[in-house]
Amino acid sequence: MESSPAEKQTVRVTILNRQYILRAAGDPRDIERTAAQLDDLMLAVAAKAPNADSTHVAVLACLHLADKLTALERELEALRHRVDRKSEEYRGMIDELIASVGDGV
Repeated sequence: MESSPAEKQTVRVTILNRQYILRAAGDPRDIERTAAQLDDLMLAVAAKAPNADSTHVAVLACLHLADKLTALERELEALRHRVDRKSEEYRGMIDELIASVGDGV
């Protein structure tokens, strides 16, 4: 039985006082929450740069999000390295345990 692709739904959102109609396959509430977070960010940027046009505000918001993404990617990579080190450590402990049990037989 094949799974059918998710049906796209229309979602209306407002970002920086402008309405957008989006077609999205995911949960509309997720799209609305994401749009609300983006709207909050862009409004905060606009408040700090009141003379900036919407394109400038959007670029600054994108830079903020890109910086956040880069930090999260670094954090994820550090966690992956930590998991790899721990996995090797545990693998060594298991090998030692197996060897000691085998020596006792």
